[in-house]
Amino acid sequence: MRINCKITMPDADKLRERLKPAQRFVDSEILRKAEPYVPMQTGSLKRSGTTGTKIGSGIIRYTAPYAKKRYRIAKTNGKRGPYWIERMLANHRAEIERGAQSILSEE
Repeated sequence: MRINCKITMPDADKLRERLKPAQRFVDSEILRKAEPYVPMQTGSLKRSGTTGTKIGSGIIRYTAPYAKKRYRIAKTNGKRGPYWIERMLANHRAEIERGAQSILSEE
């Protein structure tokens, strides 16, 4: 038995336009959900994630001068401590993925 199908794919520009809101959602959710995990004394490390990240770029940047060191070595205090993005994703990855999928599924 033979079945013929015709699938119409959006061109590259239209596909990129559909991906933009999903990427903005993912970036903002990562920053938002990571806040309780970021080590904090004065709050400048946490704020540097917001100011250093261009939402929608797909790149999360914490730009405080000591961010790289604190990402690897930080005192743990409750949820707050090193490797905050990885630890946040261990708890919230599925939620973020579902949200992005729902945005992509909207027509």
